[in-house]
Amino acid sequence: MMLKDSVALVTGAGRGIGRAIALTLAKEGVNVVLTSRTLSELEEAKKEIESLGGRASIVQADLTKDEQVGKLFEEVRTRHARLDILVNNAGMGIFAPVRDLPIAELDQMWNVNVRAVVVSTQHAMKFMELQKSGAIVNVASLAGRNAFVGGAGYAATKWALIGFSRSLMLEVREQNIRVITICPGSVDTSFSTTPKEPSRSEKILHPQDVADTILAALMLPDRAMVSEIDIRPTNPK
Repeated sequence: MMLKDSVALVTGAGRGIGRAIALTLAKEGVNVVLTSRTLSELEEAKKEIESLGGRASIVQADLTKDEQVGKLFEEVRTRHARLDILVNNAGMGIFAPVRDLPIAELDQMWNVNVRAVVVSTQHAMKFMELQKSGAIVNVASLAGRNAFVGGAGYAATKWALIGFSRSLMLEVREQNIRVITICPGSVDTSFSTTPKEPSRSEKILHPQDVADTILAALMLPDRAMVSEIDIRPTNPK
């Protein structure tokens, strides 16, 4: 895929994996649209990208609000008139045994990790189906393949995301739209409500590892698609 001068929308782009993805794409000459709920983080990310000679614009949005999602994609249309890459990165993790998991928090995870992805993808497809090209990158998790104590709610959302992505891939591939699902293991970010031991940060994945993997998948020739990629620490012990 030719990345230079293409247009990418990255959700959850203010920090962590999303910010690393946005910065990595911008370095390749991509016009990056950054979105998240926190305007100050978006402004910092935009400033960093522009300091390196990249091009970025920001749209503050809560992806669980359909009206705000609609306005987000209308901004993309107004500014760029096309969309080549959608990175559904925004997500949240709340970890607790099933008996202690508040249903309101389960609903919140579901709305962010699954429903928002579906709604954003529907909007992106309107661009890509007309173009007969594009790439949709869904950031899932190894938790979408593996069970673990305290992770029932989170794992359920990521299993759902993987199932959605597999079905979507089959639906849109004939229109030259690629669907790439990335499943990282533990990443050194402030993502979840579970604190990490400082010593682990040297062993677990870093956001740039995920960003580099996505870049490699996008840069394959248009005729080739890696539909799912697992990323894990080489030696987590």
